[in-house]
Amino acid sequence: MTAPRMPIALTIVIDVILVAVFCVIGRLSHAEGVFSDVPGLLNTMWPFLVAVLAAHAVMLLRRTHADRMLPGVVIWAVTVVVGLVLRALSGQGTAIAFMIVATLTLALFLIGWRAVVAIARRMQSHRSA
Repeated sequence: MTAPRMPIALTIVIDVILVAVFCVIGRLSHAEGVFSDVPGLLNTMWPFLVAVLAAHAVMLLRRTHADRMLPGVVIWAVTVVVGLVLRALSGQGTAIAFMIVATLTLALFLIGWRAVVAIARRMQSHRSA
């Protein structure tokens, strides 16, 4: 028996929220304003939000269920690469340390929640078997 799929909209919302959380954590770790500097926050967020939404658009066009692990890895990779390219093109920082932190944190967030769901699905299927 195949585990039920998550609604596509929910998958997108989870990823967008986690990308936003990544950006907020980054701004807070550098003592930059979050809610007191909304334009600054949006400037930090937009490259990665555009990237994650572009990744999901590709998944939708390919009719791929993005709540699974392998599509999650693709979404993570696209989000990191496109997000960093957009940051560079817009004159924002892309220091090696930032690229490493962005890559690892977004992996934890975008692949991590899918891993938890996969484990829960596997446990559910073993219970019902």
